[in-house]
Amino acid sequence: MEQLNEDNINAVLNKLRPYLQLDGGDVEFDSISSDNIVKLRLLGSCVDCPLNQMTLRAGIERALMMAFPQIKRVESVR
Repeated sequence: MEQLNEDNINAVLNKLRPYLQLDGGDVEFDSISSDNIVKLRLLGSCVDCPLNQMTLRAGIERALMMAFPQIKRVESVR
């Protein structure tokens, strides 16, 4: 199991970024809480997109939790 840290999370996010960037969006790492909740910031067109929570849950959270089963959930911060 990979270590849950910013570098390893960014490695997974870097694989997802091209898909977000196709629609003018992006995502950046914010923090990891002591109880393994990962906080991310949606950027660009992802901020106001009505489907951003679906992207966060079905896309980003799913990919991160597959790579890091210890993650409890992924949250978006502004």
